[in-house]
Parts: sequence; structure tokens; C-alpha cells
Amino acid sequence: MIAAQIVGPRQVKIVKVEEPHVPDSHIKVRIERACLCGSDTPLFAYDLSQRKDSRLATPFLDYERENPYPLRPGQAIHECLGTVVESRSAKFAEGDLVLALPNAMDGLCEFLAIPDTKAIHLPRDGVSREEILMSQPFGTVLWAFAKLGNLLNQEVVVLGQGPMGLMICKLLGNMGAKTIIAMDKLEYRLKTSICMGATHVVNVDAWDPVDAVREITGGKMADLVFEAVGHQTSTISQCMDMVRPRGTLVAFGVPDDEIYPDFSYSTFFRKNLTLIGSVGPEVIPNYSLARDMIAQGRIDLSPLITHTLPFEEIQKAYELFVDRREGAIKVVLDYDTLS
Repeated sequence: MIAAQIVGPRQVKIVKVEEPHVPDSHIKVRIERACLCGSDTPLFAYDLSQRKDSRLATPFLDYERENPYPLRPGQAIHECLGTVVESRSAKFAEGDLVLALPNAMDGLCEFLAIPDTKAIHLPRDGVSREEILMSQPFGTVLWAFAKLGNLLNQEVVVLGQGPMGLMICKLLGNMGAKTIIAMDKLEYRLKTSICMGATHVVNVDAWDPVDAVREITGGKMADLVFEAVGHQTSTISQCMDMVRPRGTLVAFGVPDDEIYPDFSYSTFFRKNLTLIGSVGPEVIPNYSLARDMIAQGRIDLSPLITHTLPFEEIQKAYELFVDRREGAIKVVLDYDTLS
């Protein structure tokens, strides 16, 4: 089968590998669409030979090898959907369309063999493949929101307007938040924030974010702040400066570092803040609800889908997404071009 393999920093090639074996209680899925996520990009964008101490940023690697390259064929992508072509599970039949969760971010291949606990059924009609694929990232947002209380009339900051931050804005609007302050450095993403329900946008290169929150909230500061940037250590303390005493901070951005030296424990302690971490949704409840909300038209995530490229253009897809070229937000790969 065809797969993609990262062979060096920012270098990915198309290769041929054996099709996977299908154990009991597993299904074999022919992938049709997959989408790049910020948590996939460290395996492409970082020089992993220089980051062997950063297991958070670069999971699923063999740290016993002196040279991590080439990586395992199929890495790194984990937002995938496709059709079941072989089933050894009572839950799924051949021909079912499913959201398929790869075992080790190794979805850059024609076929996956996964446990039946790592898939849910998807509708074939009524919604595009690209939109229903958003069930995976949106499910992670629902998982975070399940940890929060009432959001009616809340004043909220979302720092980071990548795909996840934009989904957070959209759901905040659906949940009745009074004020949704979207923050980012990129103007094209801030324009999308308005489409996704933000009531205010702040370019953090042009306006100090803490001053902005103070002005927008009339000095009260935010009830709730989402850190949706990740991959560095400075913004979490910045978020604590934006939230009011006894407010809540959601650590949503993926960490690269085990220890955060910029975390202001004194601020966290003296403001009596609640800190919530959120990763690893529950497959059935979270992804199924996300699927239903999208399929039933209760949430529109289509403005996030900016690019769809054939699988063979995986190098370009990574570069578009990582370098934020051409207004890229969600970059989808079409595997049907391999047929």
C-alpha cells in the first residue's frame, strides 16, 4: 500500500509498505480523508535529532535509536475517516463509513487496522467528507467543555485562533457566552474568528492582550480563558493575567515541555484560580456527539476547511499548514486520488 514517511526535518516522501494484518476485534479501514492538526506538526517541523528530551512534543518515537529518522511510515496524522474493508468485529461491517483513530498518529497510509474501540460510524449522505471529518477535532473541544459549568453570560478569552481556538469560539457562542474575545497574531484567522462567533478580536502584536481584556470587560477581566496556542511556555502565565480572581483557565494547547518555568504559581495561587487540563476525549460519547451536531446542522465548521489536496501532495500540505500559507486553517488530504 501507499504511505507517507517523514525522512528528515520538514521532509516527507511517498513510499510503499505492506498492508496491515487484522487481529480479532479489529477493523481494516481504507482511508478516504485525513486532516492535519497542530499536534501532528512537531514530527514534521522539528529536528527530532535535536529534541530527544522532548517526549511530550514528539510521541510514538523510538528513543533508543540514535537517529530518529526515518520515522515510522504513516506518521504523523490522526484525524482520519474511511470505509471498512475487512471486519473482525461485531460492531462494524464491510462498507461502513467510520471515523478511524490511528494507533500511533500513523494515518498517512492507505489502510489502517485499528481496534473497534477506536472508531465510530459516520453518515454517508447529507454532509461532505471534509465536514464530517471535523468530528474528531470538534470532539476534543466537546471533551473540554464537558468539564466546565454554566457558560451563559460569561466573558471569555480564547488565546490562539488556529482550528481548535476557532471551534472553541463557535461552541462558546452556541453555549450562550456574553463576550468572546479571540486573540491571535494573524489577521486572516481573526477575520475567520468573526465568522465563528467571536464578539471581539485582538491582534496581540498590535494591542497588549491584558490591556485589551481590561478595556473590553470594563476592568472586570475574563471569567474564563482558553490557552489554545501550546508548543511554548509563555502564554499560560499571560492567560492568568487576563482572568479575574476565582476565574477559570483551560490549558488546551499541546505542551512541548515537561516543566513550564514561565508558570506564575504566585498569580495562580493568590487569584484563587481553577486550572483545567484537557486532552484525550472519550471515543464514543465525545466523537459521536460531535458527529451528530455537525450532521444535523447544529454547528457549522465549514469555514475552517480552507484546503483539500491529493494525498501525493503531502509535502505541500504540511508546508501550507505549518507555515500558515495561503490562509491555511484546516488542510485536508484526499486519499481517493490513490485509487
